[in-house]
Amino acid sequence: MSRLFGTDGVRGLANIDITAELALSLSVAAAHVLGDASLAKGRRPKAVVGRDPRASGEFLSAAVVAGLASAGVDVYDAGVLPTPAVAYLTADTHADFGVMLSASHNAMPDNGIKFFAEGGHKLPDDVEDDIAARVDQAWERPTGAHVGRIHRMRDAHTRYIAHLLTVLPNRLDGLTIVIDGAHGAASLVSPEVFRLAGAKVFEIGTEPDGLNINDGYGSTHLTHLKEAVVARGADLGIAHDGDADRCLAVDSSGNEVDGDQIMAILAVAMKSRGALANDTLVATVMSNLGLLQAMDREGIKVVQTGVGDRYVLEEMRRSGLSLGGEQSGHVIFLDHGTTGDGLLTGLMLAARVAETRRPIAELATVMTRLPQVLVNVKGVDKSRVDSDAELLTAVKAEEEALGGTGRVLLRKSGTEPVVRVMVEAAEQEQAQAVAERLVEVVKARLAL
Repeated sequence: MSRLFGTDGVRGLANIDITAELALSLSVAAAHVLGDASLAKGRRPKAVVGRDPRASGEFLSAAVVAGLASAGVDVYDAGVLPTPAVAYLTADTHADFGVMLSASHNAMPDNGIKFFAEGGHKLPDDVEDDIAARVDQAWERPTGAHVGRIHRMRDAHTRYIAHLLTVLPNRLDGLTIVIDGAHGAASLVSPEVFRLAGAKVFEIGTEPDGLNINDGYGSTHLTHLKEAVVARGADLGIAHDGDADRCLAVDSSGNEVDGDQIMAILAVAMKSRGALANDTLVATVMSNLGLLQAMDREGIKVVQTGVGDRYVLEEMRRSGLSLGGEQSGHVIFLDHGTTGDGLLTGLMLAARVAETRRPIAELATVMTRLPQVLVNVKGVDKSRVDSDAELLTAVKAEEEALGGTGRVLLRKSGTEPVVRVMVEAAEQEQAQAVAERLVEVVKARLAL
């Protein structure tokens, strides 16, 4: 039986995979798993609920709120708000848990349900499995004064904005910034907080209508942002995804600044302020080798984890580290939040530009991105990727030939019969050639 929860909550096609019935049943199950501690102490559990602006979030959030209240949970409905804001408010209001309805960067027809534990942290797998096991189980329904109450959280935006401004190391006066809200959850709050921080702000992708989220705008569609930054003569552009837990940037010439470059800039900035715990950055195995080389030159250690921001966060919490993230733009500042925060990332990046009075293109030269080739090899036995002797020998030979100028990574997909072959090298042609040779070995050795 497959898990109900994926790597980031329960996600699928809204009204087919993610139905109102599932949302209600799942919220009831979560109330029992995550709210029992308060009930045992004689207190009514409390939950914060937020959503992104996609149309299906309207009926799905209504189902979640109804399910929670029917199970005896007091609900604080924060409305349309970024995922990191819901995580922050869960901690700030001392709620027992939080719920976010979003499919992040996915297209509008999808949606998802994500839970945060007390303190705003993502749930471990065993707790998610416990919630899944309780879906549709019989339960004793509270009545009378014991049912939950529903409150509109009218200060949700202002509390989150105040938090962001409080942790900003310096103001953004003198900067001109274009914000791309992906017609998503950041559409209102991101331009506002950048203006309050002192920047002159132009907006694109900030007119959500429930249907246009991630449609040609946002961190997965940077064309409009690149054009707007150049046309406006802006210092930089900031792009969010649908739920604003990630951030990519564009320099004044319209060139992309990816998550690895952003992490490099921020790690150096935090080290200079003495704010980078143990002078260590956490990144995934998919981060560009150029990031590792740059951090080594800057005297910053890098700890690498499996792919997924939850694994980055786990390592940060386990080792007491303050900065980590992914090439995709999920960046976590553990001193200030419990999940990737695209608004905080953009603010910190802009703050570094304002502080140094150096353009972001110049700051990004702290690292050089090595050419990277990624090939998905389908229809193979991925279970043998780490044990086939001839394949491992071929990988070792290619790595030795690359020396310290490149690397090879073979990784099996977690959801399909696919092996991912990733090669980095000093030259694009060399990376392509190595990848093609290894793809042929994978096909020959792991054929089904």
